[in-house]
Amino acid sequence: MSGHSKFANIKHKKEKNDAAKGKIFTIIGREIAVAVKEGGPDPSNNFKLAQVIQKAKANNMPNDTIDRGIKKAAGEAGNVNYEYVTYEGYGPNGIAIIVDALTDNKNRTAANVRSAFTKGNGNIGTQGCVSFMFDKRGQIIIDREECEMEADDVMMIALDAGAEDFNEEEDSFEILTDPDGLNDVTKALDDNQIAYVSAEVTMIPQNYVELTDENAIKSLQRTLDLLDEDDDVQAVYHNWDE
Repeated sequence: MSGHSKFANIKHKKEKNDAAKGKIFTIIGREIAVAVKEGGPDPSNNFKLAQVIQKAKANNMPNDTIDRGIKKAAGEAGNVNYEYVTYEGYGPNGIAIIVDALTDNKNRTAANVRSAFTKGNGNIGTQGCVSFMFDKRGQIIIDREECEMEADDVMMIALDAGAEDFNEEEDSFEILTDPDGLNDVTKALDDNQIAYVSAEVTMIPQNYVELTDENAIKSLQRTLDLLDEDDDVQAVYHNWDE
């Protein structure tokens, strides 16, 4: 059991995603292109592509859009020049921030990320300076109001499929998996017609930090907003207790 509810934050992200769905689909399209280039167009033989497809479905990307993206990527695999880069640093009051980006111009992305940190009174650090404060896990969030099953039944389905942990919150269920086991658990949920709000490999803070200073909160939010607006940025993780 966990005392830190994540659903409000997930829902907030979803609402922002829905307001900028074009950007989300562009981001996922890039991920599909890279996954196809690295492992081919068949998700049954390409675990990375299978994960991206799972992310696409969780963001309500239509199946035909996913299929078109895979076919396009397969035809243009030799032209794909995106690469993954990760930045780590600190926001106000030492808030730990990790930024995952997928870019075709590392100099542009690095400058934009550094600017976002600077404008929010933070700073970029060295590789590994904050990642040790996070655990890489598969995370599935289920809205309790949308789930007709009892918590114990959902938990048993998830654990039987290989989940490592199950947390029951007031408004949601959280299922944690090994990153490589995420697809097995989501398949089990799909087979039992259990809908989920989010299913992704993520970086989960080992501890959350509260901010009480209004100026610090505004500064951190500025950094997060600037990163969210950057098309190269795929995901941002932090340990701020919102």
